Amino acid sequence: MTGRKVGIIGAGAVGATAAYSLSMMGTCHEIVLFDIVEGVAKGKAIDIGQSIHYSPIGTIVTAAETPADVKDCDIVVITAGVPRKGNMTREDLLMINAKIMKDVVNDIQKYSPNAVIICVSNPLDVMTYVIHKLTGWESNRIIGMAGALDGARMAYQIYQKLGYGAGQTGSLVMGDHGRNMIPLPQQVQVDSVSVAELLTSEEMEEIIERTKNGGAEIVKYLGTSGYYAPGRAIAHMVEAILNDSKTVVSSSAMLQGEYGYSDITVGVPVVLGSKGVEKILEIELNHEVEEKFRISVDSIRENINILKANKFFDKGKQ
Repeated sequence: MTGRKVGIIGAGAVGATAAYSLSMMGTCHEIVLFDIVEGVAKGKAIDIGQSIHYSPIGTIVTAAETPADVKDCDIVVITAGVPRKGNMTREDLLMINAKIMKDVVNDIQKYSPNAVIICVSNPLDVMTYVIHKLTGWESNRIIGMAGALDGARMAYQIYQKLGYGAGQTGSLVMGDHGRNMIPLPQQVQVDSVSVAELLTSEEMEEIIERTKNGGAEIVKYLGTSGYYAPGRAIAHMVEAILNDSKTVVSSSAMLQGEYGYSDITVGVPVVLGSKGVEKILEIELNHEVEEKFRISVDSIRENINILKANKFFDKGKQ
């Protein structure tokens, strides 16, 4: 797709795996990687570039020397940020990552002013909100990647339980990207068969719990969080936008009255196309899910309020 350019800010394991997935799929014409750690983006761009010899469509993969080199992108993926460390409070982490996001967003506004932004940085829903407020862009152009990953993790757990239907399992999750994530088994099918016909409610509860702990389980074995599934989930979203495929996927989006909430970014089913979020789908929620969704929204708002209390959004004090 000549002229389709994707910038990836943060060339760590997740960002680089997203770049590799996109290059293997032949989704875009050009990928540019940027990382603040000297040499990382360059080394990974060379490695991925050499792998393209065996991909179906050639993709140009380059490393940006400075943020100014991440320019004229159709999509910019942000994975930049720091993980929480031992003595770091939640407030510390929020402020550090929000300030990183401010620098990154300023550069995107300057050098790729027409881009769609996909936020992958944690805490994901809060950082997606921060991008909305810093840019002031149309809400459809800013999306948080969460449900694409969490949904894939639930589909994996369903396959592990059933032993069949790999690649045929639809999945849907809502809420925040964390412990308050809400898998919706009533919306899940294996091909055209409802999962309720295939699994007991007890088995489904076990799957939901394993889905919520999907990332922690990988950390237990690797000592670090996963990157193949997040990288592929990012690529799935990028592909939907570049191909204008009108794909339904759960994403963190800015609500403006949907589900009864406004001025909050939270995971909901959306339609992804060339404009980013083409439509937020409002599905019917039973009372139990409504209450879980409220708890999820409240937890995100609590973190946003920490940033507000620290005057992060005040003009001139960011």
